[in-house]
Amino acid sequence: MLKSEHFLDVRYYETDQMGIVHHSNYIRYFECGRVAMLRDLGFPVEKIEETGVMLPVVSVECRYKVPAKLGETLKIVSMIDEVPRARLVIKTEIFNPAGQLVCEGGVVLGFINSQTRRPVRCPDDLVKIFEENLN
Repeated sequence: MLKSEHFLDVRYYETDQMGIVHHSNYIRYFECGRVAMLRDLGFPVEKIEETGVMLPVVSVECRYKVPAKLGETLKIVSMIDEVPRARLVIKTEIFNPAGQLVCEGGVVLGFINSQTRRPVRCPDDLVKIFEENLN
């Protein structure tokens, strides 16, 4: 399993009047985690797009456990279990400073040609990076 940790401060505009993070922001936090993971692997989203491939979200799932609050620094843990071919599955867990699981879920990303918008396979360079890091 490939695992990456990213830390993110809860900002005021992400919360309601009670200082609780609005549920829609967790999906954004998932994205922050996966973008950081790809960057840390040396193949950031911008580099993937330079190869003519885009990564649209196919599906996303989030199960909420306890609320995150204004002022907290959250730990976003992104995990990949398998080398992507036609799709990339990234599981995510978010923890508060007390170590409590705030939410868990994941996203499935597809690969499409940026010109034709038709499905393609995962770029070979990215497959190689995942193969090297998953073993």
